[in-house]
Amino acid sequence: MIPDQELLDRRRRVLGANAPLFYDRPVHIVRGEGVWVEDADGRRYLDVYNNVPHVGHCHPRVVEAIARQAATLNIHTRYLHERVVEYAERLTATVDAPLSSVMFTCTGTESNELAMRMAAYRSGGQGIIVSDFNYHGNSRLLASLTTAFPTPEPFPAFARAVPIPDPYREQLAGEALAEAYANRVAEAVASLAADGYRMAALLFDPMFCNEGLADLTPGFLAKAVEIVRAAGGLFIADEVQAGFGRTGERMWGHQVQGVTPDLVTLGKPMANGHPAGGVIAPGALVDAFGKDANYFNTFGGNPVSAAAAMAVLEVIEEEKLLANADAVGRYVRQKLDGLMAKHAVIGNVRGRGLFFGLELVSDRDSKTPAPALARTAINRMREAGVLISRIGVHDNVLKMRPPMVFSRADADILIETLDHVLESL
Repeated sequence: MIPDQELLDRRRRVLGANAPLFYDRPVHIVRGEGVWVEDADGRRYLDVYNNVPHVGHCHPRVVEAIARQAATLNIHTRYLHERVVEYAERLTATVDAPLSSVMFTCTGTESNELAMRMAAYRSGGQGIIVSDFNYHGNSRLLASLTTAFPTPEPFPAFARAVPIPDPYREQLAGEALAEAYANRVAEAVASLAADGYRMAALLFDPMFCNEGLADLTPGFLAKAVEIVRAAGGLFIADEVQAGFGRTGERMWGHQVQGVTPDLVTLGKPMANGHPAGGVIAPGALVDAFGKDANYFNTFGGNPVSAAAAMAVLEVIEEEKLLANADAVGRYVRQKLDGLMAKHAVIGNVRGRGLFFGLELVSDRDSKTPAPALARTAINRMREAGVLISRIGVHDNVLKMRPPMVFSRADADILIETLDHVLESL
C-alpha cells in the first residue's frame, strides 16, 4: 500500500495543491460497509458524516443493481427503457401535486443550474434570492451565488442574500421571529425591483443545513415563499442534503416545513454514490421548457443510475429507514442534550432525524462562537475513530449526518467518543 504522505504529494501534483481534504491528517479510505469505513492500515472508522452512501456504504442491494444493469445495458435517455420510466414514476410518487415530472441530471450542481433556467423561463425574470450562508453547486452561476466561502466569481447584481433565523441567537421567537426574517425577504424583492430585476427564484435548502442546521422557525419559509411568488418568482427547494428521509419525519425537507415547492432539486444521496441527480417539477412546466430548450443530458437518467436509484428507494422502504431515522435521531438528540448538561462548551443542540449538530461556544452567556474548538474537536474525533465535520456561519457547529442505517449501538459509540473528546477540550 502506498504511504499516505507519498499519495498526498502525488495528489497535490495532479489534483492541485488546494483540492480540499477533510481533517488535518487526511484519512486514506480503502473500503466501506454500512456505517463503517476502513483505512489503508486496516483501522475502522464510524462514519457519522457522509450522506452520499445514503443507505450505507456498499449496500448489497445497490451494488447488485448496478452490476446487473451494467452487465446488461447502459445508454443515454434517447431510447426507451423501462427501468428509467419506472424509477421516474416511483420518485415522483413521493412528492405532492402539482409536482409530477422529473428531468434527470448527474449532480446537484446540474440540478440547481437546470432549476434556475426553468425558473427564469417560467417567470420571465432574473432576480434570485439565496441565504447569506449558502452553497448550491459549482457552475459559474451557482459559484457566484455562493456565500458560505469566497469564490472568484463576484456576487451578481441580480441576486440578494438574506439571513436565516436562528432561534438560539435571537431575542424574538415564534411568529414574531418568522415575520421579522420574512420581512428581510420582502426587502430583497423590493431591492431587486428597484434595480430593475423581476423575481425569478428563491433558492433555499428547506432545512437550512449548510447555514448551521438551526431549529426551524415555523412559518418563516411559507411566508418567504408567499412573498417571492407574489412577485412572480418560483421556489426551488434544494433537497440534496435534506431529502430522501433524512429528517425521519417525511421523505423531503420541504414536507417537514409544510411548503410545496415549484421545483425540487436532487443529487448526492439519490443513488448511494452513483452519480445521479434530478429536478422534479409540474408536468406542464417540464413539457413547456423541454420543448423550447430541447433539454438533453447524456448521462442523466441512464439505466445504471436508474437501477441504483431505484434500489435506494426500495431499501428505504423495505428497511423502514424513515422510521429508523426518526427513532435513532430522537435517541441521539436525547443523548446530546445529556452531553450539553455535562460540557459547558456546548451552547446548543440542534437538528432532527439523522442530521444533528452541536454548537460550540467559549462562553454560554455571551454565546461566543468557538470555531477553533470545533476544528480541534473534529480532528480529535477522527483520531478516536469517528468521522464528523463542522458547518455554520461561525464554523462552530459540529455536523453529524450518518448513513440512514445508523443504529442505537452506533449512536452509543458516537456519544461515548464525543463525551471523551469534549472532556479533553
